[in-house]
Amino acid sequence: MSKKRLVFATGNQGKVNEFRQMLGEEYEILSMKDMDVTVEIIEDGRTFEENAIIKAKTVMEATGEMVLADDSGFEVDALNKEPGIYSARYMGEDTPYSIKNAELLRRCEGVPEEKRDARFVCVIACAYPDGTIDTATGIIEGKLAYEPKGENGFGYDPIFFLPERGCTTGELPPEEKNKISHRGIAIRKMVEILKKKGTV
Repeated sequence: MSKKRLVFATGNQGKVNEFRQMLGEEYEILSMKDMDVTVEIIEDGRTFEENAIIKAKTVMEATGEMVLADDSGFEVDALNKEPGIYSARYMGEDTPYSIKNAELLRRCEGVPEEKRDARFVCVIACAYPDGTIDTATGIIEGKLAYEPKGENGFGYDPIFFLPERGCTTGELPPEEKNKISHRGIAIRKMVEILKKKGTV
């Protein structure tokens, strides 16, 4: 049986790996690198949804294929929902997440537990060659941790604490995290949309 081909507008290998783990063997997941697409994407949207649509449309226009893109980020209520849509670019795109995480924790020193609400948000957009767009949103609520913990995941995972699990998403095994993650929720919603349309 031939695999169903899905193109993702990302150069982030961590995201590509997560998509592959979540979607399983029946899908062939291709990144922009796999497609040899080097088009410039200008993320000037004001929301996760706007940025996801910009990415999906830009790569769809460059490849002529149906393209999925996600825009996701980490929101900390005590910091007015920063870093939000700037999560990947917070303190500079090339700044290691260990430094970004330490800075967020530093800025929230002394903030009590009840005011440390935080969440991961993910919006996945699908741009079709006919110009239409679908979107799906996934959100997971939790708390800003007091210190980084865990070697799994990537990005802000070590400082996102899940009270009901008693650990950070950085401490969860990948398959466990994928079941509950913002990206997992959004991708499953998007796959349902694509199945209903008969595109996958």
